[in-house]
Amino acid sequence: MSDWGPVFVAVVLFILLTPGLLIQVPGRSRFVEFGNFQTSGASILVHTILYFALVCIFILAVGVHVYIAAQKREIRTSLMESETW
Repeated sequence: MSDWGPVFVAVVLFILLTPGLLIQVPGRSRFVEFGNFQTSGASILVHTILYFALVCIFILAVGVHVYIAAQKREIRTSLMESETW
């Protein structure tokens, strides 16, 4: 089984913390702007620091783990299934 927790946390936080998509701190005209689809160098820096801090908290401190098990088909021959006395 592989641990998909860090991948899931990183992708979700990357989408949510993209500057200008949902929220932008600092905004161009106000401190916080919502859904303006614009960005600046300062907001990229702030969102990068927030992203790093939240990834560290969720992965290292909280320990988010998501295990996805792939189904493995077992191939047995009739000789292996039969009992030998």
